[in-house]
Amino acid sequence: MKHGKAYRAALDKIDRTENYEPGAAVQLIKDGVAAKFDQSVELAVNLGVDPRHADQMVRGTVSLPHGTGKAVRVLVFAKGEEVLEAQEAGADYVGAEDLIEKIKGGWLEFDVVVATPALMREVGKLGSILGPRKLMPSPKAGTVTNEIGKTVSELKAGKIEFRVDKFGIIHAVIGKVSFSVEQLTDNLNALMEAINRARPVAAKGTYLKKLTLSTTMGPGIKLDKSYYS
Repeated sequence: MKHGKAYRAALDKIDRTENYEPGAAVQLIKDGVAAKFDQSVELAVNLGVDPRHADQMVRGTVSLPHGTGKAVRVLVFAKGEEVLEAQEAGADYVGAEDLIEKIKGGWLEFDVVVATPALMREVGKLGSILGPRKLMPSPKAGTVTNEIGKTVSELKAGKIEFRVDKFGIIHAVIGKVSFSVEQLTDNLNALMEAINRARPVAAKGTYLKKLTLSTTMGPGIKLDKSYYS
């Protein structure tokens, strides 16, 4: 694959044989960006788990100290007093049957979905639409809850969900290139602490196999996993 001039220039600054400490890796990320837009900074974590087994699934949530830098559109399925609670917390869309029908019609202009337990029977009918897009509310992700206001506020402030894919890798955005080194490092550390806490009891051997930091359009930088082991 041929890469552009900016990519090659960023790659020239990286020692591909070295595993960098977090702060140094973040600084390299910022130094190597020449794009004209504010790229996302992403972390990929290769884990020593087999996600085909339910007892080795790694999934959780974490509130990034400085958010992701992205405006999150929150949709809430609620009725009664919880409608006002969601609206006051900053939810972008709040409703029940009206939103269900709108989504069935193909509307998907939102990033995360929250629902009260009482409405999950109806929301469950959207499983074939929301499920493949990883938008289905879940108790494990904290998006099926009676604490609507608190949940919406946390999501708006930078709470994210992480989940291992079928290849045993977690991909997550930890901020934007415009963030300071300290902000990105804080977010990186918070995410890694959460991933370590989510380690399954059934996982044997090396849990953290490889950590790679990158921008949307830049090369990957290997992190020294000993900082988080």
